[in-house]
Amino acid sequence: MAADLAEIADGIYRISTFMPEVGGPAGFTFNQFLIQADEPLLFHCGHRGLFPAVSDAVAKVVPVERLRWITFGHVEADECGSMNQWLAAAPSAEVAHGATACMVSLNDLADRPPRQLADGEAIDLGGKRVRYMDTPHVPHGWEAGLLFEESTQTLLCGDLFTHVGRGPALTESDIIEPAMAAEALFKATSLGVATVPTMRRLAQLKPTTLALMHGSSFAGDGGAALAALADAYDEMIRSAEADGIFRPADASPPLAGLGSAH
Repeated sequence: MAADLAEIADGIYRISTFMPEVGGPAGFTFNQFLIQADEPLLFHCGHRGLFPAVSDAVAKVVPVERLRWITFGHVEADECGSMNQWLAAAPSAEVAHGATACMVSLNDLADRPPRQLADGEAIDLGGKRVRYMDTPHVPHGWEAGLLFEESTQTLLCGDLFTHVGRGPALTESDIIEPAMAAEALFKATSLGVATVPTMRRLAQLKPTTLALMHGSSFAGDGGAALAALADAYDEMIRSAEADGIFRPADASPPLAGLGSAH
C-alpha cells in the first residue's frame, strides 16, 4: 500500500491513503499533514499498519529522524495509532497536545512524555508557526484540539468537513454538502452547546486552506466554509430541539485560544 503525497500550501504536505473498503461504496481517505520547517511537524500519525507507507512519504520531504513535533486532533487510532512508531523513528520528536489529552491519555500512552500545550499557545517551528486551540467535543472527543499555521493561514482541522470518496488533494469546490452527507452516514459529530460557537470562532481565523483528515483539502474562503458548516449544524440542533430530543444549556465554555489567535 502506497500513500499519495501533495503540497497543499507552501511547505505543507498532504499524505493520503485511500481505503476503498471503508465508508461505503465511495471509499474513504486517511490523511496526515507534514509541515516542512526547521523543526518539522507531523499532524496525524495514522494507524499502526500505515506507518511504512506514511513514513516513506514523509521521507520524500524530510528525513523521518528529523521530525521534531508529532500531534493530532484527538486520541483515536487513525490519528495516533502509530504514535510510538514515530517516536522510535525520530529520537528528538515530542508528542504535543492539550492538557486534557495529556492528562487523560497521552501521559500513559506515549513512550516519551508529551509536551502539554496551553490553549492558544504557539510553537515557532522555524519558518512556520503553529497555534494550538482547544476545541473540546468538536468535532468529537473531550480532548479535541486543532492547529492553525499562521504563515500560510492553514487550519489543520482534523475530522471537521469529513467526506467520503477519493477526490483531488486540494479542491475549491463545495465541501459543505459532502460533509453533511458524511454526517448523515457516520453521525460522528458531537452535538452540544459548544459545537456551533466553536465552529464560528474557528471561522474568525479566516483560513485560506483547510487541511482535512478525511477527504480533499480545501483552498479558498475557509472562514465562509466554517461559518456555513456551523449554520448546517445549527439547523440540525434547532430541529432536534423542536423535536424535544436536544436541550442545550444557555452558555458555552470560553475558548481562549480561538479568542487570542487574532
